[in-house]
Amino acid sequence: MKTLFQSPLDPGFVQNPYPFYDNARSHGDLVYWKDYQKVAAVSHRAVQALLKDRRFGREVPAELQRPRPAHLAPWLTVEAHSLLEAEPPRHTRLRALVVRAFTSRAISALEPSIRDLSHSLIDRFPDAPFDLLETFCSQVPVITICCLLGVPEGMSPDLLRWSHAMVAMYQASRTRETEDAAAAAAQDFTDFLDDYIQQRRSNPRDDLITRLIAAEEDGEKLSHDELVATCILLLNAGHEATVHSLGNGVKTLLQMGIDPRAHAIDGLIEEILRYDPPLHMFTRYAYEEAELFGHTFHRGDEVALLLGAANRDPSVWADPDRFDPTRPIVTNTSFGGGLHFCVGAPLARLEMRIALTALFDRCPNLRLCAGPEYSNTYHFRGLTRLMVRV
Repeated sequence: MKTLFQSPLDPGFVQNPYPFYDNARSHGDLVYWKDYQKVAAVSHRAVQALLKDRRFGREVPAELQRPRPAHLAPWLTVEAHSLLEAEPPRHTRLRALVVRAFTSRAISALEPSIRDLSHSLIDRFPDAPFDLLETFCSQVPVITICCLLGVPEGMSPDLLRWSHAMVAMYQASRTRETEDAAAAAAQDFTDFLDDYIQQRRSNPRDDLITRLIAAEEDGEKLSHDELVATCILLLNAGHEATVHSLGNGVKTLLQMGIDPRAHAIDGLIEEILRYDPPLHMFTRYAYEEAELFGHTFHRGDEVALLLGAANRDPSVWADPDRFDPTRPIVTNTSFGGGLHFCVGAPLARLEMRIALTALFDRCPNLRLCAGPEYSNTYHFRGLTRLMVRV
């Protein structure tokens, strides 16, 4: 297996990781990424196989678990009860309850409000240059999640701040300051939800929090901590991924001079997700010895699944570095796969479909007015800002 060196903090890599991925794939399905001290899956077939292989999972094997720092206690409590970090049988129970509350009917019912929200935000665009990330791409998903959960829209600035602080824990640039901010955000978020869930118990509404409470009380035992962690996960994962997908997508369309109105919207969305996905790495632990792609994994080995590399695999997509909304739709890895396939994928696609259609219908002359730069937030892939004018 080839050993490769590439700091995820290197400015060149931050702005364009794809040459590294191309080089990695040239050495086979797996490489050893020295900077992470992990085997990394870089081909589409290897990433898909590992996402679906039940010999690998998110939970750390029990014998490898170690005491965690006390200063991270609030954040660790949320993580410990998160659907994202669970494996069967706990994952099976949690996901069944979430899916029961997070229904297609509930998602479809959001369509008019997402459309109204998109147009309302566009109505407020200034004549001078402005940051589309701040004024549009961030607002659509966070306000939509507020609506879905039943949380007041006025809470969206706090939710954004807490979300950014908590997900920064997964970034390669993480520091002690990052950890302290994440712990404080987790505590504030939990305190808010503790109070808000109690309100919903005594005053039920037609919202996701009420449905999750009902699922708990119907008998399958969604604990209070699991309820809090699920609400936080839906906000954090749903918001962060959709913001980056919208921002990266608009940036690509404007840079390449592509008019979205000339293409089928569903194909355009899938190509945005394939070409420059919002998340570039998932990790899994081996739960038993497994021989895959010429390598033997042992129990406890951690493997990095490079989604950004898988989505540019030339064995699956011809000329993969070319953005082409007319491609036949082939399953990409942007929403994960297997048991942990993203519950919120239908909502994310709905938000992108409505927001992008409204944006380019209303603003056909939208253009960049500054060079976009990506944030030093690997393994997320998103912009620092997106300066445009109408």
